[in-house]
Amino acid sequence: MTGTTTDAPDGKKPPAPLSAATRNWLLSAPLLVLFAVMLLVPLIMTFILSFNSFDFYSGISNTLGFGNYVDVLTDSYFYEIFGRTFGIALATTLICAVIGVPLAWFLNRMTPFWRSVTVLVVLGPLLISVVVRTLGWAIILGNKGVLNSFLIDLGLIERPFRLMYSSGGIVLALVHVMAPYMVLAVWAALQRADTAAEAAAESLGATPFTVFRRVVVPQAMPGILSGSLIVFALSASAFATPAIIGGRRVKVAATAVQDEFMNTLNWPLGAAVAMILLLAIMVIMLCWTRVVEARLGKAYA
Repeated sequence: MTGTTTDAPDGKKPPAPLSAATRNWLLSAPLLVLFAVMLLVPLIMTFILSFNSFDFYSGISNTLGFGNYVDVLTDSYFYEIFGRTFGIALATTLICAVIGVPLAWFLNRMTPFWRSVTVLVVLGPLLISVVVRTLGWAIILGNKGVLNSFLIDLGLIERPFRLMYSSGGIVLALVHVMAPYMVLAVWAALQRADTAAEAAAESLGATPFTVFRRVVVPQAMPGILSGSLIVFALSASAFATPAIIGGRRVKVAATAVQDEFMNTLNWPLGAAVAMILLLAIMVIMLCWTRVVEARLGKAYA
């Protein structure tokens, strides 16, 4: 008995299976659409807005030009703001590295129970609203705040330190929330490190500090690099903490953008400042990555 065999009841051949690459793109499509709508579209609109002109009487006009960028790049006021912004970000990154590397090393050597407790404590600042957290720091750093009152009561100082409305106060508040990123990045790198190298160094007579400096830090360098990039980028673009702790006295790039948008209503100039900040952060991060990777390549060559 002969007959015609088909792959489907209606006699039609089934569609060809999708390739792996096509399936991956289809599965990623919802996230890509969300990413484009929530990030790329506002970023492109801000980029276009930065080329518009502004007049205090007629408002924003559709004439395009580089006037806003010229105004920013030729004004010493904005150079001071960008210098302060990157100075605060660099100081925050260095302090987070000094705190995060030893803490991650101790975290890697703890028992599972205490490691879980310590991780919860480290992640604590990230579980609190940024506004609530920063207002708490304002209470601590004020002229009559907890810290100054405590030091005056002990007789260590006669006058309160001016920590509010200062760059130092902003750095302290940023370190509180940025340190977890550094700790987690370094801890992840140390989990892949060879613990036998530490034991070998100790057996050869190296002191604990030498072991930490010559063995632990080089092994943790990939985590230090990635953590530094995250901390620097987030600190340079932070808004809520500098706005509350710095106030009107200490302006950074993010608060300058907010002033241009909300106070002077010069949206094109604010957009230009935002785009310059974004470009500067990207350039610094790329250069930073190249330099560190080159040094690591020489070290392991």
